[in-house]
Amino acid sequence: MEKHFSYSRLVWNVFRKNKLAYSGIFVILFLFFVALFAPFLANNKPLIMRYNDRFYFPVLKEYRTFYGIDLKEFCSRNSLWALFPLIRYSPTEYDLTATLSPPDQKHWLGTDDRGRDVLTRIIYGTRISLSVGFVAVTIFLVIGIFIGSQAGYFGGKIDLIMSRFIELIECFPTFILILTILAFLNPSIYNIMAVIGLFGWPDVARLIRGEYLKLKKQDFVTAVRAFGFSHYRIMYNHILPNALAPILVSATFGIAGAILLESSLSFLGFGVPPPAPSWGEILSEAMNYVDFAWWLVIF
Repeated sequence: MEKHFSYSRLVWNVFRKNKLAYSGIFVILFLFFVALFAPFLANNKPLIMRYNDRFYFPVLKEYRTFYGIDLKEFCSRNSLWALFPLIRYSPTEYDLTATLSPPDQKHWLGTDDRGRDVLTRIIYGTRISLSVGFVAVTIFLVIGIFIGSQAGYFGGKIDLIMSRFIELIECFPTFILILTILAFLNPSIYNIMAVIGLFGWPDVARLIRGEYLKLKKQDFVTAVRAFGFSHYRIMYNHILPNALAPILVSATFGIAGAILLESSLSFLGFGVPPPAPSWGEILSEAMNYVDFAWWLVIF
């Protein structure tokens, strides 16, 4: 008998045949897992511990009983039962007796110039990179879709003004413009997200404009106009879902570009302020020791 599959099932079957894309989705899901569960993978606080016949979850909540206490030393000294994460270090934990230590059983990817565990900082850096990538892309998608849809749907003078505005923004070197603005702002992950999002939308706007110019002449748009629907309902309920295909591709590359841009800014000292771990900041510090501390750069 002939099998009937849903549209999503058919898309998934085609997607699975692309081995490169199929393996890529697992890499992305792995990064999401690492970013989401970073405190459960690397932390100097127990996941769960027993003290005075009560169970505590320090990784989830700060208790007054243990506030300001090194729980690793406290549990060891008092022989308490505790379940620690796989990596027992926080991203800001210093150990000046183990500075620039090569990879070993204690520090799997070695330590930096302040004795901080490199693997832990890379894990927490994943959070910052993915946050910047997805939030910045969301911002410039919203801006790009709004401006591009206005230009493509209404045409005429609106299209002329919007198109010139898009070209004006594209004339500025994005990286130099972002550097200039961040030089006058306090270093913050939120400022980086906002600035990247506010200046990354022109390509999306151009793509959306082209799709709207093509789709607004289709029969289904003429039909909904005949029903008397408002312009904005036609634009965003009927045309936009059919114009998203190239935008999703652009958004995919935009996330990767935003991650690289944030890393570049952190590398130059304009990114997330220390001691918060960022991939670019870790690499920037590693450059001072590249001759003998190879693990800081390689990993």
